[in-house]
Amino acid sequence: MRGFSLLEVLGALVLLALLLLGVYSGIRTATHSVTSGTQVIGELDQLRSAQQFMRQELQQVQAVPQGRNDRGENLYFAGDATTMRFVAPLPGYLGKLGPQLQEWKLVSDGKGFQRLEARFALIPPDGSPPQALGEPEILMDGIREGHFSYRTPDTFQQRGSWSGHWDDQRLLPSIVRVELSLRGHYDWPRLDAPLRVDPTAAFGQGQGLLQGLNRPVVQ
Repeated sequence: MRGFSLLEVLGALVLLALLLLGVYSGIRTATHSVTSGTQVIGELDQLRSAQQFMRQELQQVQAVPQGRNDRGENLYFAGDATTMRFVAPLPGYLGKLGPQLQEWKLVSDGKGFQRLEARFALIPPDGSPPQALGEPEILMDGIREGHFSYRTPDTFQQRGSWSGHWDDQRLLPSIVRVELSLRGHYDWPRLDAPLRVDPTAAFGQGQGLLQGLNRPVVQ
């Protein structure tokens, strides 16, 4: 019987190598597709969770003092283009801890992008300084740029206006806006969260009520 020639053996090896290369390429493509799909799903889940959490917390902002100015007036809300501070309860079982001082801040991630962090602190009932709870939580990462805006309440004379800085911390804004430009596959839907509490409740009659609650009880 005639055996295989060297050229025939080499040709068979080349065909086998091409077949294995095709199989490897197919496996690699499938793996890349699964990884990419998982990444996209993860980005979408993070975006949805961040939007839901932020909207819920802003809608639950409370007129609870977080400090006082030089005149002894209560301060309820602080905000600029990259940072905001307010008091609101956390969702779920964490809400049993009571209203907490929250600080949301856009910070650099050291890689050319930003991330949105949230810090939480307990507000002791005795008026002592807030007690920080652990490390900051990352609400959103992979941010190219972002900023916060605040709308003043409407009055009988004029409609409210938007600003990147909340000047009068004795009052609450009527709406808070969060705009982000993301690195990933999805765009951040502009978040406009109206505060459910009356924006003027932290001043005037509302302020007097809060100050009255803070006075010691005389028996």
